[in-house]
Formats: sequence, structure tokens, C-alpha cells
Amino acid sequence: MKSRVVLVPCGTYKPEQVYRAIQKGLDLMGGIGKYVRPDEKVLIKLNLVREADAERAVTTHPVVGEMLARILDEKKYTDISIGDSGGFGSSIRTMEHLGMREELEKYHCRMAPFDEAVRTEFPEGIHAREFMLARDAAEADALISVSKMKTHALEHITGAVKNQYGCVQGKHKAKGHTMYPSAESMARMIVDLNRLLKPRLYIMDGIVAMEGNGPTSGDPVPMHLLLFSTDPVALDSIFARLIYLDPEVVPTETAGAQMGLGTWQEEEIEVITPDGVLPVQEVVEKYGKPDFRVDRRKGKATGVMNAVTILRFLKPGPRIDPQKCRRCGVCVESCPLDGKALSFSKGREHPPVYHYTKCIRCFCCQEMCPYKAIYVR
Repeated sequence: MKSRVVLVPCGTYKPEQVYRAIQKGLDLMGGIGKYVRPDEKVLIKLNLVREADAERAVTTHPVVGEMLARILDEKKYTDISIGDSGGFGSSIRTMEHLGMREELEKYHCRMAPFDEAVRTEFPEGIHAREFMLARDAAEADALISVSKMKTHALEHITGAVKNQYGCVQGKHKAKGHTMYPSAESMARMIVDLNRLLKPRLYIMDGIVAMEGNGPTSGDPVPMHLLLFSTDPVALDSIFARLIYLDPEVVPTETAGAQMGLGTWQEEEIEVITPDGVLPVQEVVEKYGKPDFRVDRRKGKATGVMNAVTILRFLKPGPRIDPQKCRRCGVCVESCPLDGKALSFSKGREHPPVYHYTKCIRCFCCQEMCPYKAIYVR
């Protein structure tokens, strides 16, 4: 059996159009009842990385989460919650900033705080055998993962596979970057996390994506589509192909395939649209964006060059644009190292200064900067 990815065009975030597009996608997947029972405790896991206006494409658009909650409510699902553990600040505050409270109350959907950690062992883990999960994620019967189509400094893209890292509670996410400091190690840990959580369904908000300096400081770009699958690796591979990125350079893709989470091979994927089953290449030609701004470089070198490229001074690193920096200190707070890799060593009247001998290139600082002042070079 091929992995199935459903693609539904949707050109706007107007609630009724999003509602119909999600309903169409679920119908093409065989109906929501195929994956989740009405008597189960259902968690809708969004990407709420940090507080930002919906138009910036930093988070899963609130209307996508709201309309999914509406569909579940209409089908008499009685225990629905929605949330995430963001990288900085409260996910409740992020949802309130996005104006979600009133809409979710209409659909009897609770905002989950993700503020309490539960140690969860995973003996079957290949790379990681223990996680500090948010209790809301650990105690859910069924998880529906609703990711955002975005670029990512460490993993090239963040999508269906990586979205589950938000199920690790708050401060423990930062610790994860010190335990799994490379892109490959982090990817393998996140694959194990998916294997533990076993989301029933993956949905990706690609109506408006983020290109460039993602996952929070990039630029919105219309892609006009929603993607659905039970195979997150296949879903992310279609995302990659739509932006003309080789899935094989994406660590979560290669690790996901190696560890049995899914497939990125084109011949093993079936793409279903409202117009029927289409070949992957035809889907790319019809819906893709070849000039999408994303890092297309391979993450590894081989042979003699590999010994050179692993040297820290040759690896991509974060830089601060002094013209954009507001000296807010969020980057310093976000650094997961005990001995911070950046500090206000020149005083608060100047931008923070990096200590690159300490920096592990996790790019938490770049991800959390609210003013787009940090970039990767």
C-alpha cells in the first residue's frame, strides 16, 4: 500500500472556505471517524511557537484550528482540547492574541495550557527513550497534529514530523537542544517522539506558508493548499517537493524513513486531490513554487571535506542585525545552555554578543527573536 497524501486547494482563511476545505480533505481521507472516536479525549496540536499576528504565518492559522474544532463538535465529539508548548511565553496567551478563545468556546473546545511536565518512558525508542511530555499531550487518547508550512534554520523545513516537538513541555524543549545538538540527532529524537505519540492524523496549513528566515522571522508566501496524511514523512516530502527541495536533504525525512515512521520515496506515495489521484510530478507542476526561499544545501559532506565542515567556525551560525535589534533580551533568555552562548557583554545599549565557542547552533535565539533581527549565515 502506498502512503496517501491528500491535497486540497484553499485560497483564503475565510472561515467557511477553510471549513469546506478541511471537510473535503477529511472526506478524501475516509472521514474523521476512521481515525478518532467521538468518546475519545481528542487533542488538536497546533504550531504555536510564539505570540505573533496570524498574518505573519508564524503559527498555524487560528481559523484552521477553529474549523477543525467546529467539525469535531458538529460530529458530537465531547472532549476536545487544542494547544501547544511554544518556545517562549504561554500558549494560552498566544491563542488569546490570535483571538481564538471566543471561537473555541462556541465549539466546546478547551484551550490546553501545556504547562505541566510528565516524565514518559519509551523503551521502544531507537534514539530517545524518555521524554518530558506536557500532561495535556501525555493524557490525550487521540492526537491530531496541525502543523504550519514553514522553513527552519536547523532542519530546512518544519512541518508534520517536527510539529510533535511541541508536545515536550516548555523548559524541557530547550534542554532537548543541548541533549541532541545536531540537526540529525534532533531529527532522530523527534522521529522517536512521533513513534511514541502516534498522532492519528496529520494536517498541514499551507494556505499561507513562511519562506526565508523561518520558522518565525521569515516572510509569508501564499501556497493556497491544505495537506492531510497519516504518514508525516510522506506529507513533508510533498511539502518539500512543492518548494523544489530535495526531501533527502531534510534530516527529519531521512531519519523518518530509516526509523520506520514513513516514506519520502516518490514511487511509494499517492497524492489525492479533489480532481482525483495525480502523479507527484503533476502535483508539483500545478501547485509548486520553484522560487520558494529555503536552504537547499545538503547537511553533510563526505570524505576529507567532512572533517573540515564540522569545525565550528565553518558551520552556519546565528548573526544579529544591529539595525533591527531592540535589545529585548529574548535571545539571551532562549539560549538553552547553562553558560549562555550570547550575552550583553557590551552593555544593554548594544546588541548581545555571541560566544561562538559555546554556541551549539540550535538556533533557538533566531527562532524566538520577535523582531526578525537574527539570521543564519
